[in-house]
Amino acid sequence: MIFFFFSIIFQSTIASTISLQSNTSEQHALLSFKSLISDSHGALDSWNNTLHYCKWRGVTCNHQQRVISLELDNFNITGSISPHLANLTNLRRLHLSTNHLHGHIPQELGRLADLQSLNVSVNSLNGEIPLSLSNCSNLLSIRLGNNMLSGVLPAELGVLSKLQVLSLSENTLSGGIPSDLGNTSSLTGLYLYGDGLEGRIPDALGKLTSLRIFQVGGNNLSGEIPPSLYNISSIQFFTAGDNQLVGSLPPSMFQTLPNLQMLILNDNILQGFIPVSLPNATDIVELDLKGNKFTGTVPSELGHLQNLYWLNLGMNQLEARSAEDWKFFTSLSNCSLLGTVGLELNRFSGELPDSIANLSARLDGISIAQNQISGSIPEGIGNLVNLTVFLTNNNRLTGDIPSSIGKLKKLHVLDLSGNKYSGSIPSSIGNLSQLIILHFEASGLSGSIPVSLGSCKSLLELNLSDNDLTGAIPKELLSLSSLSTYVNLSNNMLSGPLPEEISRLKSLGEFDISENRIAGQIPSAIGDCQSLERLFMGGNLFQGGIPESLSKLKGLIILDLSRNNLSGHIPGPLGSLRVLLYLNLSYNNLEGEVPADGVFANMSAVSFIGNSRLCGNNQELNLTSCYTQSRRKKHLSLALKIIIPVITAVVSIILLIFIFVVVHWMKNSQRRASEFFSGDQFMRVSYAELCKATNGFSSSNVIGVGGFGSVYKGTMGSDEKLVAVKVLDLKLRGASKGFMAECEALRNIRHRNLVKIITSCSSVDHQGNDFKALVLEFMPNSNLEKWLHPEPLELNNFRILSLMQRLDIAIDVASALDYLHHHGHTPIVHCDLKPSNVLLDDDMSAHVADFGLAKVLSETMSQSIECSTNSLEIKGSIGYVAPEYGIGGQVSTYGDVYSYGILLLEMFTGKRPTDDSFKDGLALPTFVEMAFPDQILDVIDPLLLYRVHQEANGGILSAQEQNCLVSVFRIGLSCSKELARERMDMGYVTKELHATKAMLLRFGIEEGYTC
Repeated sequence: MIFFFFSIIFQSTIASTISLQSNTSEQHALLSFKSLISDSHGALDSWNNTLHYCKWRGVTCNHQQRVISLELDNFNITGSISPHLANLTNLRRLHLSTNHLHGHIPQELGRLADLQSLNVSVNSLNGEIPLSLSNCSNLLSIRLGNNMLSGVLPAELGVLSKLQVLSLSENTLSGGIPSDLGNTSSLTGLYLYGDGLEGRIPDALGKLTSLRIFQVGGNNLSGEIPPSLYNISSIQFFTAGDNQLVGSLPPSMFQTLPNLQMLILNDNILQGFIPVSLPNATDIVELDLKGNKFTGTVPSELGHLQNLYWLNLGMNQLEARSAEDWKFFTSLSNCSLLGTVGLELNRFSGELPDSIANLSARLDGISIAQNQISGSIPEGIGNLVNLTVFLTNNNRLTGDIPSSIGKLKKLHVLDLSGNKYSGSIPSSIGNLSQLIILHFEASGLSGSIPVSLGSCKSLLELNLSDNDLTGAIPKELLSLSSLSTYVNLSNNMLSGPLPEEISRLKSLGEFDISENRIAGQIPSAIGDCQSLERLFMGGNLFQGGIPESLSKLKGLIILDLSRNNLSGHIPGPLGSLRVLLYLNLSYNNLEGEVPADGVFANMSAVSFIGNSRLCGNNQELNLTSCYTQSRRKKHLSLALKIIIPVITAVVSIILLIFIFVVVHWMKNSQRRASEFFSGDQFMRVSYAELCKATNGFSSSNVIGVGGFGSVYKGTMGSDEKLVAVKVLDLKLRGASKGFMAECEALRNIRHRNLVKIITSCSSVDHQGNDFKALVLEFMPNSNLEKWLHPEPLELNNFRILSLMQRLDIAIDVASALDYLHHHGHTPIVHCDLKPSNVLLDDDMSAHVADFGLAKVLSETMSQSIECSTNSLEIKGSIGYVAPEYGIGGQVSTYGDVYSYGILLLEMFTGKRPTDDSFKDGLALPTFVEMAFPDQILDVIDPLLLYRVHQEANGGILSAQEQNCLVSVFRIGLSCSKELARERMDMGYVTKELHATKAMLLRFGIEEGYTC
C-alpha cells in the first residue's frame, strides 16, 4: 500500500516536470520569434513575463496550455520568421499574412506535424518554397501568394492528401506545374495566377475530383488543355486566359462540367469549333473566348443559358451565313440577364436577324463590328433602352437607319460607319443627349445634316465623312461647345458658307471639311478655336483673303487651305505659329511675297504650287524672285503712262470702291465686336467681379482649401448663379504653374464627369498684386472626402453613402479617367486623384476636379509606361502617388490607374491610405489583399455596414452584395499593383464596374438613398 502511494506521487512529479519543460520550450519559441521582429506599433507589447504566454496577443492555447494557433495577420510587424516556431509542436494554424516579413520561409516548419493552415501571403518573403512542408501531412491550406518567392513549384507538395487550398499566385516562380499535384486528392482551390509558370498543364491534375477553382491565367503555359480536366464535374471557375494554349475544346465539355459558372480562355491560340454542348452550361455567367482561332458556327441553343451575363466571342474566325447559322443569336433573346455581347472581328455574314431587337432590355453593350453582315437594322432596336455602346461598323448593312435609334437615350458610343445605308440621318438622333462618340463615315448617307444634332450636348467626337450629304452645315452643330476630339465632315457635297458659330468650338482639336462645296469667306471667328491643332479646308470654294486671325491658333500643327479660290497676300503672322509642321496653300490665287520665318523657312513643310503671282527670296521654295517681279512691275508702270487718262479714271473708281469697302468693313467689324462682347459676362470676369461675388473673399464663403490656394462659394450674374471660385495663392511655389496646367488641361476636355470650368481670371488685385483664379461650376454636395470621412459633428448632416451610391461614384470617376486617357484629343494624366478632388453634384454624380498637376501627353505616349515627361515635377498626394513616381519613373496613364485603385479601396473600406495602422511598409492594398476574397467583411467600411443594418431592419449584407464587393475589391487590387504594366486599363475598369453594377441590379438590389 505504501509502495502504491509513493508510485502515484512519483508519476505526478514526472508529469509536472514534463509539462513545465514543454511550457518553457513553447515560451522560448515565441520569444525567439519576437526577437527577430521589429514591432514599432507595439502589437506584441503583451508578450512579456507579466502574462502567461497563452494570454499573449495572437496566441491561442489548448486546455493543456500548448500553443495551437499563432495568428498575427496585419500586425504591421517587420522582420523574419524564426525557425524556433517549429518547437510549437501542437501548432495547427500559423497566420502571418499582410505584414512586412522578409527572408526565407524556414525549412524547420516542416516539423509541425499538426499544422493545418499556413498563411504567410502578402509579405516580401523570398527564396524557394520549402520542400519540408511536404512533411506536414495534416495541412489543409497553404497560402503563400503575393510574395517574391522564386524557384520551382515543389513536386513534393503532392503528398499532402488532405490539402484543400494551394494559393501561390503573384510570385516569380519558374518551371512548370508538377504532375505530382494530381495526388492532392482533397484540393478544391488551385491559385497559380501570374506566377510566370511555363510548360504544359499536367494531365495528372485531372485526378483532382473535388476541384472547384482552377486559376492558371496570366502565365506562359503552352500545349493543350489536358482532356482529364474536362471530367472534373465539380469545377465552377476555370480561368486560363492570357497564355499560349493550343488545341481545341472537346464537344462534350459542357456536359462533363455541369457546374461551370465562369470560363475564361481569352487570348490564347485555341482553335476548332465551340463545343456543341455549350447550351448545357446552364449555370454559366461569364464566357470569354476572345482572341483565339475558333472556327465554324456558334451552337444554336444559347437561350438555355439563363444566367448568362457576359458573352465575348470576338476576334476569332467564327461564321454565320444562313438564318440557321444565326439561330444562336435569336436564342439569346431568352437570356434575360444578358449584359454584354461581343462578336466583332469574325466572319459572320448573311442578314442581321430582326431578333436583335428582342435581346435583353438590360443589354449594356453589343458589338458586331468588322464582319460581313448584311440586311438592315430593325426598327425594334429602340427596345434596347439600356444600351450604352452599339457598334455595327464595317459590315454590309443596308436600308435606312431606323428613327427608333433615338430611343436609346443612354447611348455613349454609336458607330454605324463603313456600311451601305440609304436615306438620311434620322432627326431622332438629337434625342441621344448622353452620346459621346458618333461615327457615320462611309455609310452611303444622303440628305442634310439634321439640325437636331445640336441637342447632343455631350458629344465629343463626330465623323460624317465620305457620304453624299448636301446642304449647309447647321450652325446648331457648330454651337456644340462639348466637341473636343474632332469633327470630320469631309468628302461630302456640303454647300453654303461656314457659319460664324465655328467660334464656339473652343475645345476642338481637329476640324475637317475638305472636299465639299463650301463657299464664301473663311470667317475670322475661326481664330477663336484656340485648341485647334489640325485644320483641313482644302477642295472647297472659299474666296477672299486668308484671315489673319488664324495666327491666333498657337497650337496649330497642320493647316490645309489648298484648292480653293483664295486671293490676296499670305498673312505674315502665320510665321509666328511655332508648332506648325505643315502648311498647304497650293492652287489658289495668292500673290505677293511669301513670309520667311517659322514654317515658311522649311521647304518640305509648305506647298504653294498653283499660285503664279507669289514671289519669294528663298530659292528652295522655287518661287519667282521678288526683286525680278518688282522690276517687271516698273516696266509695266512705264507702259501704263501712255494711257494715263485711262489709268487715272480707273484708279479713281478703285479708290472710291476701296473707301466704300473700308467704311463698310469697319461698320461690320464694330458690329461683330459689339456682338462678341455682348455675350456671356463671365467671358470678361474681373477681379472686382469675383471680389463682389464672394463678399470680398469672406472666410465664411470658404468651401475648401487646397495645395495651391482656397476655394470660395460665390454668386454671379443677374440670375445669381452659384459658382466655385478657386483663388491661387501665388506665394506658394508652383501655384502659377499649376494654374497654367489646369487651364491647359480644362480647355481641351469636356466630359459629364469632369468639373466644368466657366472662365478664368488673370489680373491684379486692389493692391496691385498678381491675381489668378478659376471659376468653376458649384457642387452642392461637397467632395467625396467629406462623405467617406465625416467629422463626428457632421454625421447628422451627411447621410451615409449606400453600396449602390459608392458603385455609381466609382463608375463616374472611372469614366472620367477613361476619357482623359483614351478619348480626348491628346492623353491627359490627372496626377492628383484623391477623394477631395472628386466633387458631387445635386444628383450625387461625381465630377473629377483640380487639374493643377495634370500632364498632357503626346499621342504616342498614351499607353507608354515610360514617357518623356519629367516625373520629378510630379508631387501628387501621399498615399495616392504611384510607386514608380517615387523612384524616378516617368509619368503615364498607369499612374492615374494606381491612384484610382487606392481611391476605390478607400471608398469601400473607409480607410485612408495614410491611416495610422498603415506603417512600416504596410499599405491599403495589402490590408485588403489579406481578407480577399473570403474575409472581406472584416475590411468593409463600418459606416456602410451600419447603413445596411439600418435599411434591412437589423439585417446584414446579402450574398449578392458580398459578391459585388468581391468584384470591386478585385478591381481595386488590380489597379493598385506595384508594377505599372500589371495594372488594369481604365477602359476595362469602366466595363468591369458596369458589369458589377448590372449583376447587382439583376438580383433586385435597389439604391436606398433619397435626396
